[in-house]
Amino acid sequence: MLNQGWRQGLAVLAAFGVVALATLPGPASAAVRREGGEFAGSAAADGIRDNQQWVLDMLQAEAAWSVTRGSGVTVAVLDSGVDPNVSDLAGWVTIGPDYTGVTTSPASKDWGVHGTWMASLIAGHGHDGGLDGVIGIAPEARILSVRVIPDRQDPHYGKYEREPETVIQQSLADGIAYAVAHGARVISMSIGYSAPSGTVREELQQAYDRGVVVIASAGNSGGPAGSGHGEAPESFPANYPGVISVGAVDSSGAVAGFSSDNLSVQVAAPGVSVPAQGRDGQYWWVSGTSPACALVAGVAALIKSKYPGLAPDLVASALTSTTTDRPSGGYDSQVGFGIVDAAAALARAGELAGARTAEASLKDSARYRGVPAPPPVHSRGSGQLVLFALLALASLALSAAAGTQLVMLRRSAGRANR
Repeated sequence: MLNQGWRQGLAVLAAFGVVALATLPGPASAAVRREGGEFAGSAAADGIRDNQQWVLDMLQAEAAWSVTRGSGVTVAVLDSGVDPNVSDLAGWVTIGPDYTGVTTSPASKDWGVHGTWMASLIAGHGHDGGLDGVIGIAPEARILSVRVIPDRQDPHYGKYEREPETVIQQSLADGIAYAVAHGARVISMSIGYSAPSGTVREELQQAYDRGVVVIASAGNSGGPAGSGHGEAPESFPANYPGVISVGAVDSSGAVAGFSSDNLSVQVAAPGVSVPAQGRDGQYWWVSGTSPACALVAGVAALIKSKYPGLAPDLVASALTSTTTDRPSGGYDSQVGFGIVDAAAALARAGELAGARTAEASLKDSARYRGVPAPPPVHSRGSGQLVLFALLALASLALSAAAGTQLVMLRRSAGRANR
């Protein structure tokens, strides 16, 4: 069974909890709803795009869209499930398996709350011609929903929480394996566990080896002052090698107070009052490192759309080397290398793709201990083969004659010496 320490840090969806939010302008009610520690305010579609503009501007999304909008890429959202029928995601979601072990129906209002928010930030395409509603960072990418954890308010959440740690970690490992096997080029995980798992790490290595980019939220444990031991607690999968860990900033670029301050953080993205569409079709302001993770997953999808063969390490390099608001010294444990810039990251990815191609070509023609590699062998026509055969016969004849002459010379020399 789960021990108490594990439960407190267990992947409670949106356990990256934060601040209460005001509602977006519009005729909807001003109800504020809490989702497993994250707070979100609801509103109607009116004004959503205007409220979202600061997010798009901070990430330079519109400039990146002149290059690609994410077509051809599938992003796996390992979360609480994604409702495929909400207006801003309709037609772009494939539903994968449910590894949670609970029987909550997808028709339940408490199924897929957090996951639908995250998917809308990655690949929302709006509605009414795309002019209204939420537009994701990669609006032409497809979503693969893999349910690995229930929402906190799920009626069966208690049953899930009582499962042994190995079972819960296996759910995540299975989700990663499924995503890789079914064509995901990016995996987004706005979830967190307080302990690592060898099984999960092994599946992440398989994903990395297959060229899949993995993004995770850094956690909402705040800064060192709240942790009592120098830095915020580690959160997995953000802290696994090869995973791009994302912290959160507000609209001014300031670090969100809840964003975990530890050395896993590589980049930052908007994570305070970010508009998203919920599974109820309404629009919400959501806060946490969860939305920051989803937004960066969208940027990764843009890169993989334009440069599908770019390795995960180079995608990470493109993201971390082109950030805005870089901290003094180049890095700190709150925002990593800075705030992601989608347009600049795409440009850098192009440079890295060219460099890696040139490097591969150089290796193909590399010298071995100073000896040039042999030239390529080309196919030969019948005329060339006949010519080579005649030359070979002539060579044999000359060799035979030379050999005979050499024998005769040796015999003559022998007689002269007697």
